[in-house]
Amino acid sequence: MNFLSTCRVAFKALGKNKMRAGLTILGVVIGIAAVTAMVSIGQSASQIIEDEFQKLGTNMLLVFPGSTRQLGVRGGWGTLRTLTAQDCDAIIANCRTTGAASPIVLAGGQIVYGNANWSPNQLVGAGLDYPAVRNWRIRRGTYFTQREIATAAKVCVIGRTVAEKLFQTTSPLGQIIRIKNTPLEVIGVLEPKGVNLLGQDQDNILVAPYSTIRKRVQGSTFNNVDIIITSARSGNRMAEASEEIRQLLHERHHIGTGQPDDFEVQNTTEIIDVLRLITGTMTILLASIAGISLLVGGVGIMNIMLVSVTERTREIGIRLAVGARSSDILKQILVESVLLSAFGGVLGLVLGVGVSTGATMVINSMLHGSHWPITISVKAAVVALIFAAAVGVFFGYYPARRASRLDPIDSLRYE
Repeated sequence: MNFLSTCRVAFKALGKNKMRAGLTILGVVIGIAAVTAMVSIGQSASQIIEDEFQKLGTNMLLVFPGSTRQLGVRGGWGTLRTLTAQDCDAIIANCRTTGAASPIVLAGGQIVYGNANWSPNQLVGAGLDYPAVRNWRIRRGTYFTQREIATAAKVCVIGRTVAEKLFQTTSPLGQIIRIKNTPLEVIGVLEPKGVNLLGQDQDNILVAPYSTIRKRVQGSTFNNVDIIITSARSGNRMAEASEEIRQLLHERHHIGTGQPDDFEVQNTTEIIDVLRLITGTMTILLASIAGISLLVGGVGIMNIMLVSVTERTREIGIRLAVGARSSDILKQILVESVLLSAFGGVLGLVLGVGVSTGATMVINSMLHGSHWPITISVKAAVVALIFAAAVGVFFGYYPARRASRLDPIDSLRYE
């Protein structure tokens, strides 16, 4: 009996008990659907994490000033004023593994325009390369120039939220706003970025020259900056760029061997790797739990096939008596088992895709501003189908082997 004839006979045998066949594959359907949905949702979570870090900046490194230590108590990073704008210029000029870099001065305050006022989440003093490091384009107008930074010019760019709150339908370009009685001309509006992973509105921001914020808004004569942000030339050179920055700042700050650093370099890739590890571990854990139902479904297939062999003992005896080989009987029962699990795998795959798509849509509707991508894992789908077929082979082999070893004479006498 060739393979096509075996499949035809298997389909007819399964078709005689449609209800039983349907209930048999239910465990496989649920298992494959659960695995597919969990893996797809996990990949969606990983994708949104990567997208959020792309919004934060491309291959970005953060350089923080050092911390104080008094009576054995250490303050947090930034409690020392150890970084300057000249350090940032030195990084641009001397570090071959880094590209753009910008000093950052952080401030707080209320923006006033006419009778309207608004407090942005971020009031940032930045350098010329800030848009390049943050991967943030100007939607309207222009960004400030190096000359405006050098002269502490009274100019700024704002995010979409600030523009909407202060100006509503009026164009903000060329308008004069005030921060602590310091007038600033709006020369540009940033591209909208939406909320980040923590739910903070990234568009609720004002960016001005760091010299303007430090001297005019804060009224400070210090030359220090709060943070230096820079980007590596490629993602696989982040560690090399971090080490190059450390060596440069050691020389500039005259830090000897064995002395503690008065700065800290943090790598966003490390944060991404940790988040990937967390989401990947959770995905594997949930998929493993869901995979248990596949084993339950496999046991169900074996049980039903054993019942089927018992019910068809006389039929098997007749086939053996008219010349069928034991291998033909084994092949037929095994094909029936594989067809059951494979059909359950296909149904489970379709159900899993639907569940993951629906879950993603629910997440986006419940979390305001969330944009979870709908990700279907082709690799997981292929593995799930292969695994479903393997379940059919594994749990169907014993009933098939048992059927193939039946004695023709005893089978013909079976009632």
